[in-house]
Amino acid sequence: MRKVIASTYITLDGVIENPAWTTPFFDDEAVAFAGEQLRAADALLMGRRTYEGFAAAWPTMEVTEDSGAAEMNAIRKYVASTTLTDPEWNNTTVLKGDLVEEVAALKAQDGGDILMYGYGPVAHTLLKAGLLDEARFWIHPVFVGGDTVTTPLAEAAATLALAGTKVMKSGVIIASYRRAA
Repeated sequence: MRKVIASTYITLDGVIENPAWTTPFFDDEAVAFAGEQLRAADALLMGRRTYEGFAAAWPTMEVTEDSGAAEMNAIRKYVASTTLTDPEWNNTTVLKGDLVEEVAALKAQDGGDILMYGYGPVAHTLLKAGLLDEARFWIHPVFVGGDTVTTPLAEAAATLALAGTKVMKSGVIIASYRRAA
């Protein structure tokens, strides 16, 4: 069975929005880890807002060995949306039915990981339904102020177990969690 993995950049004060603050920390080590997790996946899952941001950026991004642009543009993409009707980014399918049922069916298929970026309403719904297999938080050593990740999680209750950590030279810590048994 495939795994659904949410990979989220977060600051020390819990901000995940507008991650321009990640740029000084995105070194060769971060590029390598990001590439590994993308290559382990054969699908991306996102909500409409994430899709719109990605679809505006990735198709025009320069393709280099380390940019990930070729992989991001080629990978199968699934978007949970009730309003998106005609996605223009190649290999995109809109999930129009019940999100939990649609993702359960995707997980049951053969294939690689299903990767999500960020943590919003889609990840929140999957966590509550028991379909989110792993959450990877890229904890950045910076305070930026603003709304925190807890804002969309008002109803979330889950106990997670540490699955692993990776400490990078830049000070970024990737903490991976899975549901506790």
